[in-house]
Amino acid sequence: MYFDVTMPLTLFIVVVVAMFLERKVEKKLKATFEEREFGVRDAVLLVAAISVTVSLMVFIPQMAIMLMFLFAYSMLLFIFTYLFSDFKKTGAKMFCLTFLIVSFVAATISLINFGVNSTVAYGALAFYCLFGFTFLALLYEENKADTGERWYLAVLPPALFICLYVFFSRTPIWFPYLLDLYGAVFAVLIILYLGSLFTWKTSLIFVGLLTIMDVILVLFTGSMVSAARHVSVLRLPVLISVPTLPAIVTKWGTLYMSLGLGDFFFAGLLTIQTFKKFGKDIAMLSAIAMSISFFIFEILMLNYEIGAFPGTLMIICGWLLSVIWKKVRH
Repeated sequence: MYFDVTMPLTLFIVVVVAMFLERKVEKKLKATFEEREFGVRDAVLLVAAISVTVSLMVFIPQMAIMLMFLFAYSMLLFIFTYLFSDFKKTGAKMFCLTFLIVSFVAATISLINFGVNSTVAYGALAFYCLFGFTFLALLYEENKADTGERWYLAVLPPALFICLYVFFSRTPIWFPYLLDLYGAVFAVLIILYLGSLFTWKTSLIFVGLLTIMDVILVLFTGSMVSAARHVSVLRLPVLISVPTLPAIVTKWGTLYMSLGLGDFFFAGLLTIQTFKKFGKDIAMLSAIAMSISFFIFEILMLNYEIGAFPGTLMIICGWLLSVIWKKVRH
């Protein structure tokens, strides 16, 4: 019997990390959104927009999709870094030093590969430019008096992400290592960014409609599967793809299991709202239940050769059991 523990464990780690970070960032995010929250109409319109976008995704040129996602991810990184860039000078210096080291290492790797992969090799110039900008930011930070938001720090994460994608996306460094790293980061950021706009009521409406939509687009129309295949060739961090553990080897090599960031957001939203409604213990229980439910469904997929199955349905089954247990116990 085939089974996998890597993806259920990854799902659990991502949602738990997002749950604990949410308590630290909620006030600042709500202040940024001026205490605005989604209403019922907003939740319905969001599900409708997702459904239409997924259905039309296969008709959008891949270059347009790539530019759209790169812009969206870069803005997400910039916004989060800028909002929380008011840390102390010591933290700012360590932040700059980290990007100095990463950009220098990436530039050196590009030089070593000169003549082997022209795209990666010419990336050395871009990484050395990023290194120079970071060095100037570090010098400026040394003489800066106040510790408010810093735009020059917020520029670094999106710049590094774009450079790494452009010059390393076709190399073994990007897949699966950097792809999964950025996928996990963006999954947490999306949960925190959009999760602060939902209430318990709108969350229930949203997850209910989204599950129905996901079942239709995966099992009946197949639009979700076609869209995933259309986007996956771009190697954008729109999903997390990890090897099975224990390893399942096919004639094409080790089998990888993939889960879209939308499913991570779905699970993270449920966990955060459960935390707010019932407390940390029930939220942790729901995260465990969702991971176990996902694990069981994965066993069925691996042993009965089910190509695709709605991730939202796999997740919500475990969450419902934890909420029902909470209600019955009290």
